[in-house]
Amino acid sequence: MNMACEFVKTDLPEVVLIKPCVFKDDRGFFLETFHQNKYAGGGIKGNFVQDNHSHSKKNTIRGLHYQLLHPQGKLVYVVSGEIFDVAVDIRRGSPSFGKWTGVCLSSENKYQLYIPEGFAHGFRVLSETADVLYKCTELYYPDDDYGILWSDPLINIHWQVSAPILSKKDREYQTLNNIPESLLPIYRK
Repeated sequence: MNMACEFVKTDLPEVVLIKPCVFKDDRGFFLETFHQNKYAGGGIKGNFVQDNHSHSKKNTIRGLHYQLLHPQGKLVYVVSGEIFDVAVDIRRGSPSFGKWTGVCLSSENKYQLYIPEGFAHGFRVLSETADVLYKCTELYYPDDDYGILWSDPLINIHWQVSAPILSKKDREYQTLNNIPESLLPIYRK
């Protein structure tokens, strides 16, 4: 049984879409959601130390989040439902600073998205509810929790929702051009 999967670079080459091999039969299906050696071969070299599970209802937007001193790479997977998953390059000095990429992840397509350190991450729930699992390369530190306003007009993410469900924190974040440079990660080649 060949368990290889396809690693596809997005518009932001460091952000990788993973299309796993799914083996279906009359019992259901099987797939690997992570294999350290195979994923490293696809450019995903993070050492994952924390797994998170998020359950949200339709039109919820979570994000755009990042950590500065303890940056997190994330490997995102949808167990049930569908989301529009987004990564924004917020690394000072990056040629793609302020640019975003987004993909639909669902329990049906079983795709994953790898978002490396130095990128802000967020998603919108497209289905009635969604359960999202994501592996992180660093632990969560509440005092190192930052974000960008979801509706930043310069980033201009096509969320396609006019009245999303947001946390108080996500509603109050600043736009990217109003965040001091000292609170943004640095681009390293």
